[in-house]
Amino acid sequence: MKVDAVWLMGVWERSPQGIAIANQNNGLLEDFRRALSDYRTEDNVGSPYCVRQYTVDEHLGGPQGLAVARGELARREIKLILDFVPNHVAPDHPWVDEHPEYFIQGDRGDLDREPASFVEKEGRVFACGRDPYFPPWPDVLQLNAFQSGLRQTVIETLSDIADQCDGIRCDMAMLMLNNIFEGTWGDHAGQRPATEYWADVISAIKKVYPDFLFMAEAYWDLEWELQQQGFDYCYDKRLYDRLEHDSAESVRLHLCADLGYQEKLVRFIENHDEPRACSAFSLSKGCAAAVIMTTVPGAKLFHEGQFEGRKVRLPVFLGRRPAEPIDPDLQSFYRTLLRAASSEGLRSGCWQLCDRTGWPDNQSCLNIISWCWAREEERCVIIVNYSGESAQARIHVPWDELRGKAWRLSDALSGDTYDRSGDEMRDSGLYVDLAPWGCHFLCFNPLDYR
Repeated sequence: MKVDAVWLMGVWERSPQGIAIANQNNGLLEDFRRALSDYRTEDNVGSPYCVRQYTVDEHLGGPQGLAVARGELARREIKLILDFVPNHVAPDHPWVDEHPEYFIQGDRGDLDREPASFVEKEGRVFACGRDPYFPPWPDVLQLNAFQSGLRQTVIETLSDIADQCDGIRCDMAMLMLNNIFEGTWGDHAGQRPATEYWADVISAIKKVYPDFLFMAEAYWDLEWELQQQGFDYCYDKRLYDRLEHDSAESVRLHLCADLGYQEKLVRFIENHDEPRACSAFSLSKGCAAAVIMTTVPGAKLFHEGQFEGRKVRLPVFLGRRPAEPIDPDLQSFYRTLLRAASSEGLRSGCWQLCDRTGWPDNQSCLNIISWCWAREEERCVIIVNYSGESAQARIHVPWDELRGKAWRLSDALSGDTYDRSGDEMRDSGLYVDLAPWGCHFLCFNPLDYR
């Protein structure tokens, strides 16, 4: 499938205290039982985002085990991505005792007023980690992004991580932006620094490891700002939301953004925080969404189990999952799609949206989205009817070199072929008639060569 990198979640040592806290959380226990009808206490192996320390867990073979895994991936020309959690650590992380100044701290008044937001340890009051729009996470303590000593220690920690992998996925990266952090913590954070957390951290790591990749989990339309601070890629949650809830036109407008910006976005239709694609989308809509996310610019993130059609979203705490049947048709679809999308034309070619038009009495063209890729002699056009109704349109392919030739269009998804006039495609547009959620992945070959 020509995968470029594998992101392994949860290699770092997990927290026994975090596990104990989770086992007392009725909401989490309900989630565990929803995912595993025969849930047992030992199935809770701890959250990978409640990190006790950035050392590879011994049950995975420790640092040596990770080195072997990385070597096997490298032998297959696949890079290794690991997690980094900037916002918080487990309550039994060594920093809690050795460097309490790295954390957001409160006082007895904070503890009395907000007992769910603050905890007492060794006579000190620490804030629990949080996202400002949700209740605090009771199993983690909040780091202080404004603390200069923490920033230097994070650089040292990431330097050690960079020796063990090729890049990191940074959990909830936008929470460490100065504006966001100040708005969340106010006076508890102390004086706002003159520089940004990520600009300091990323630039320091890139000086020593220039090819080390930084990927941000990002929300709230802060992707551009994070890109400017050095991130190579940022989650594109906005595209996911449009694919799940909005119209084809909404998706098309999203793809009108600056190409340089789009090329640094991570496209996905499921991940560990979202519902499984097969439960969030109907089968046909999910396949259409998969065609879109796989064939537009940017990085593409596929979740383990997505190809097989898994429907149960597994809480990250669990070390076991339920048995689910594999959907062989969906598996075949993904195999075909990724084979087509792995061509050099889509990996390194020139991309652009295609205009589409309809007729005064038929505006179903608004349900159709189309774009094209070109590299040297390789050309392809992707066309998607992103609606539950049939749709017709003329797709205006932007290549003048189509003129004067007949072309064979081979659909990489269905195997069907169509012979069309280059002059007609360039002047009137390529006529298409697509079933609900139907797609074309058309590869162009001049008939003169046959």
